[in-house]
Amino acid sequence: MNHIFQEGQDKNAPTLLLLHGTGGTEQDLIGIGKMISANSSILSVRGNVLESGMPRFFRRLAEGVFDEEDLIFRTEELKQFLDDSAQEYGFDRDNVVAVGYSNGANIAASMLFHFQNSLKGAILFHPMVPRRGIDLPDLTGTSVFIGAGKNDPMCPPEESEELQVLLQGAGAEVQLHWEYHGHQLTIGEVEKAAEWFKLNY
Repeated sequence: MNHIFQEGQDKNAPTLLLLHGTGGTEQDLIGIGKMISANSSILSVRGNVLESGMPRFFRRLAEGVFDEEDLIFRTEELKQFLDDSAQEYGFDRDNVVAVGYSNGANIAASMLFHFQNSLKGAILFHPMVPRRGIDLPDLTGTSVFIGAGKNDPMCPPEESEELQVLLQGAGAEVQLHWEYHGHQLTIGEVEKAAEWFKLNY
């Protein structure tokens, strides 16, 4: 997978797995990663799927309708890439926090839904529920921050609340932060995510 790895100054800080939104690249979230944890190593990844020329992490059948088969395959692909990258770059595989926006947040949430201990924690900006009707792994000890918009046309508030309930039901600690904006990523929610990160890590 196309990616950027930047070694951080603090070996004990979680490595940040940065996952862009639709049409983004591995460059997009590096500045936001630095705002959240300036001394962390960063692994920023580009999605392997193209939709009308725009990189994504998995296919969708329509806006808001995921191709579940592809989602499962791409989630496994990303987990394997993370496993391999920890070997290649020498970071602690058990100390990885994902930072995802929109489509990137959805694949990060999918990792939590499908694989126990795949992530130590996650910052999910404007995520949706990746799958319904499945049993989640035990997420005890996993911390999740959800940044959501009350006026988000792509991800209605009920979606964020449902995701919170599902993750908490599996044992995760979840903080849901609301912004009164649409689907865009705001400086306010990044600052709140940075505060949350400092309290948890």
